[in-house]
Amino acid sequence: MYTTKSALKKALKKQLILVNGDIGTTATYITGGERIELKASTERKNTRQVVLDLKVWYEDEYLAVIEKPAGIAVSGNRFLNVANALTQNLHWSTAFDSVSPKPVHRLDYPTTGALLIGKTSSTIINLNRLFETKEIKKVYYAITIGAMKATGRVVAPIDGKVSVSYYEVEQSIVSVRFAYLNLVKVQPKTGRRHQLRKHLAAIGNPILGDVDYGQQNLLLKGKGLYLHAYSLQFVHPVMQNKIEVKSELPKKFLKLFPLD
Repeated sequence: MYTTKSALKKALKKQLILVNGDIGTTATYITGGERIELKASTERKNTRQVVLDLKVWYEDEYLAVIEKPAGIAVSGNRFLNVANALTQNLHWSTAFDSVSPKPVHRLDYPTTGALLIGKTSSTIINLNRLFETKEIKKVYYAITIGAMKATGRVVAPIDGKVSVSYYEVEQSIVSVRFAYLNLVKVQPKTGRRHQLRKHLAAIGNPILGDVDYGQQNLLLKGKGLYLHAYSLQFVHPVMQNKIEVKSELPKKFLKLFPLD
């Protein structure tokens, strides 16, 4: 029982009503037979703060796109992760269903680049839905080893599931150690774990610095994985405008392939 209007308002901000999976509002008409769900926030305030400066490429009341650094997990049991640093780098949403900012997808531990963040309950639900229906276009850049065809399509199952990736070689250079190094634009059409790393290794062109799927005698010590989440493109789930956010290529990419 809420004793004041302000207490009731605070409680409602942590809850969300779904009608047949869609966000319910005062304008939602109920005819009977609908599936009605109450989503209540169970988040707890963390008194400890992660000191980690994150570059913010885009932010509004509902979502943000930040730059994930290399060698930092998106989330998980480790205290030092991107998720625990979001509240120090993003503005708190003033929307009715605001929550602590949360990543809505993952990037591998060694991968850098654009990471999509939800700032309200309804936005997180809708962004997850966009990922499930493949309505978020992701573009990556990788530096690969060995001679490659100019373009290609890789279809190879991962964990027993159909997996598809497309690639386009934008530049190639001759290398004494690696024979060839390639700057490759890669687009995954499915979202399996380590998909791009596995697919490029499967066609004989592993990503430079890949300790899991590359050739051990061709690793660069201390340079990390040359895989970067370059851009995200989608329709904003609230404002319905087209959003395209790009993340700059890391300096280690530009040392091998300078921009014109």
